[in-house]
Amino acid sequence: MMSSTAAAPALDDFSVSSLLSGELEDGKEGEDGNELGDLEVNPYDGLPFSSRYYSLLEERRTLPIWGLKYNLLELLETNSMVVLSGEAGMGKSTQFTQGLVCCCQPYSAAACSLAIRVADEMDLSLGLEVGYRVPHDDGCTPDTLLRFVTDAHLLEEMMSDPLLRRYGVLVVDEAQERTVASDVLLGLLRDVCRQRTELRVVVLASPPVANTIADFLGEEVPHVKVPPAPDRTAVETLYRDPPAVRDPATAACHMVLDLHRRGEEGDVLVFLPSAQEIGDCAALLEKECVALSPQLGALRVLPLHMDLGASTQHVYSADGDDSQTEIKENEKTGPCIRRRVIMSDTLGEASFSLPNVRYVIDTGLELKTMYNPQIRANSQVQRPISKHQADARSQKVNSTLPGACFRLYPQSLYDEGMPEARCPGVAEANLSHLVLFLKRLDIADMGQCKFLDRPAPEALMQALEDLDYLAALDDDGNLSEVGIIMSELPLDPPLARALIAACEFDCVSELLTIAAMLTAPSCFATPPPNKEEAALTHRRPLLHSDGDHLTLINIYNAYLQHNEDEAWCNTNFLNASALRLAVTIREELFEVMQRIELPVSPPAFGCQDNTTNIKRALISGFFLKVAHDVDGSGNYLLLTHRHVAHLHPFSSYLSRRPRPNPPSWVLYHDFTISHDNCIRIVSEVHPH
Repeated sequence: MMSSTAAAPALDDFSVSSLLSGELEDGKEGEDGNELGDLEVNPYDGLPFSSRYYSLLEERRTLPIWGLKYNLLELLETNSMVVLSGEAGMGKSTQFTQGLVCCCQPYSAAACSLAIRVADEMDLSLGLEVGYRVPHDDGCTPDTLLRFVTDAHLLEEMMSDPLLRRYGVLVVDEAQERTVASDVLLGLLRDVCRQRTELRVVVLASPPVANTIADFLGEEVPHVKVPPAPDRTAVETLYRDPPAVRDPATAACHMVLDLHRRGEEGDVLVFLPSAQEIGDCAALLEKECVALSPQLGALRVLPLHMDLGASTQHVYSADGDDSQTEIKENEKTGPCIRRRVIMSDTLGEASFSLPNVRYVIDTGLELKTMYNPQIRANSQVQRPISKHQADARSQKVNSTLPGACFRLYPQSLYDEGMPEARCPGVAEANLSHLVLFLKRLDIADMGQCKFLDRPAPEALMQALEDLDYLAALDDDGNLSEVGIIMSELPLDPPLARALIAACEFDCVSELLTIAAMLTAPSCFATPPPNKEEAALTHRRPLLHSDGDHLTLINIYNAYLQHNEDEAWCNTNFLNASALRLAVTIREELFEVMQRIELPVSPPAFGCQDNTTNIKRALISGFFLKVAHDVDGSGNYLLLTHRHVAHLHPFSSYLSRRPRPNPPSWVLYHDFTISHDNCIRIVSEVHPH
């Protein structure tokens, strides 16, 4: 969006040089050789630059990548693809993207936070010239020049625009994360560049993985290495042997308290396995801080993990002027905030470096969900990170003062117990959705798609089998009409198939709600141990006697009837953010159904025929996920792979009073191999 005082620069008018450097007026420097930073008026919105812009500009000019700008421009004038690598904090993500058309990130939270940061540095409004587009949150307009998106979203765009013609320059950032989407993008973009010689693609990755990517893309693709900052503060790496019985959250909490008691300046970045440990550590730290001397100052705990989505921006907006204002206010009203403690999972590795982080505490662990194609089930494993990840975490120290990385594990684990690099996503994920996407692009033979690491043949075969069972493939192995419709729906293939079947059984409205609730995070908030019975008491009026899928409809409808009230959610121990997201997802699914002209039947929830039809539609997509109670005590044998599992504690069959007998046969949504082997979201079905 442009002001009336300046004309919007059209994308077609930009040369590669002008896009990358921010130079103005037909892609040329001014008569005095001035660049964007030397002007007084922002050419993108016609407004004078703010004082904050000039302050940030001075910081940007100190970044190592700033001096490589013109070398990069020259390479991009003559090369379709360039690989750029460097350590964390070199400015790759924030500086190189400014002026580009599209930058894709592996995670929604990273895309949102980078858009916020870059808009701030360019002195522009977020959502106008700079925006982000992530699942269920669109912060762009038709006039947005610089878009931050997820790699999965960019893949979705290729279904309707295989050559991505709307973009002139693309950046694949954080490619070292090795997500399924980013690995597939690299293979596809290599072919797209051969067909669109004017397209420019830049791949940003950490040095070890960048070498692998450069080899994959070919010798003709330049690999530019950003040198470390000459004045970068040395980071001391210290290993610790934690007590055998201490969990990661407790060990990290005690390390934070030890640092805080020393009274030295600087923020702390803590890496924990998952959101669960982040919550546990934050609660423990809050409890322990009560006994600290007020003279030490207060600690401000900021969570930064995958489940937060766009909410992670609070971590980045807590920098600079805002945090200084808050500190001054606290000096008047109580103990000032002495330091921030940012608690993150692996998302912290893929986010741009936070300022003033002097200490990193690394537990050396991550929680990983892996898919086993042989038994068609996920397993959650807490395992050591790779050496590359450990090195990336230590590089997150970003302070003018001497910093330190405290590794809460022995050096022998780093030397001998950690793999060199992280396992690529294609080796650990369910590939059904990927195969459906590749079939939509008319890549009938999986051998035509180039991967950095090829998926296991059995994983591809299982994905093809599942799609065939769902009637998504025809006799020639191409997408059937059902498969084409499934590829249009932003859902896992079984859920997409169930929604299509709902058109036949006149229960589309109900399946839309179920699909939205199952796609969003769990709507059930985990209560504290002393309030578990209270949570069950509040939830019982929402339970449905015919199973968990219909209970989800009850909860969704009650949420709307209470005007999406967060207080009502808290009273009933429900996750308000998950329910808000479910409302958004349902609206998006409804729009897709209308766009592809599928019939949407009116709501009929409550009558027996409707209940039966809902289960018929669900069976159409989840017939492989059926279990039988083998002894009448709730021990369910999963028919496809002969595992024994139990109902999840939140299931309506365990929460109702008096508790009914366990159903003999159930359809379930999800089974994850873990310490308790629970099947989640179940409803009774009858085999006949």
